[in-house]
Formats: sequence, structure tokens, C-alpha cells
Amino acid sequence: MNKKELVDFMSINKKTIKPLAVFPINGSFILGVYKGAFSKYDILIKYKQKHGNSWSRIRTPKHIHWAVDVLMKMNAERKKTQNFLDFLIEAWENTKPIKNKRDRKNFLKIKNLLKINRNKIKDYKKISKQGEYSINFLILLAKLLMIQEKTNLESAYMFKNLLKALREGEDIFKIVSCATHNRR
Repeated sequence: MNKKELVDFMSINKKTIKPLAVFPINGSFILGVYKGAFSKYDILIKYKQKHGNSWSRIRTPKHIHWAVDVLMKMNAERKKTQNFLDFLIEAWENTKPIKNKRDRKNFLKIKNLLKINRNKIKDYKKISKQGEYSINFLILLAKLLMIQEKTNLESAYMFKNLLKALREGEDIFKIVSCATHNRR
């Protein structure tokens, strides 16, 4: 698909809501980024996943989906997955919120989202074989979730807490609580 076809394919509500950016990933996923309503520069992240010859409906990724996938990778390749989580925790520390239209335009360029990550993608290819999601998809999704969370509340920490809980091998209750915003 060309860029216009991708935008149309990822448009919502009878094609009236078009994505700000679209990222095809490995022929199996398409990530769309939309203008959100939570804050002035809020972004919404949605995706489609290819199954055989057809595509899923547009989905909103939840932290719990991401966490389950990382747990599956952790089970198969513990040390490599912990290193991957260390990389994402460092990325969290360096992620800045969107503060204006120029920031949003720059953040939503694939080369800017992946430029520092090219070598990391190669380093972690092996764990892509485990779970549902590829490393390319997880890195892009994680970076976009980090930007989204910090844009809406610069002092936010939920995603970082989830990364740390996964990294430290916390019990499943703690991980699910972090991933679902449940603090009980």
C-alpha cells in the first residue's frame, strides 16, 4: 500500500478520522497515530494485525497485551528480554512530551522514532520469535506509549512502573496491577 492507501486503510468512523501518522511493520502490523482529546497534543495509538490474508479491525493497544507478550518472551529468553526492558527503561528516561505542533510532527516520523533503535532491533530479533509481537512493533509501540503518557502528564510513571515490574520479575498480581492501572 502507498501512503495514501495506508491512511485510508487506518481511517476511523467511515474514514472521517484520519491518522496523523501510519507505520507499517513487517507486513504484519500497521500502527496508526491519531489526535487525542485528553490534552492539546494528546495522541491515540491504534493498530491492525494481519492474520493470514485478512486484517483485524482497528484495535487500541492496552498495556496488559504488551505485558503478556513480554512475559512470554521472558519465559523463553530471560536475560535477553531483561536487557530489552533495560533499553526501554532508558528510553523512558529520555522521552520528552509533545509541547507543540512542531514537536508532534517531528516525533511522528518513523526515522526519529527508530533512529537510535536500529541496532537494538537487530540485538533483540531473537526474542521476536516468542510471543505475538515483533521487536519492531514493541519498540515503536513502547516509544509512542511513552510519548503519549508524558504528553498528557509529564510526571507520569505508570508505563515506567510496568517496565520495572517486568524487568524485576515481580509476581503476576503486581504486573497485572501495573498494566491495568489497578492499584488495589
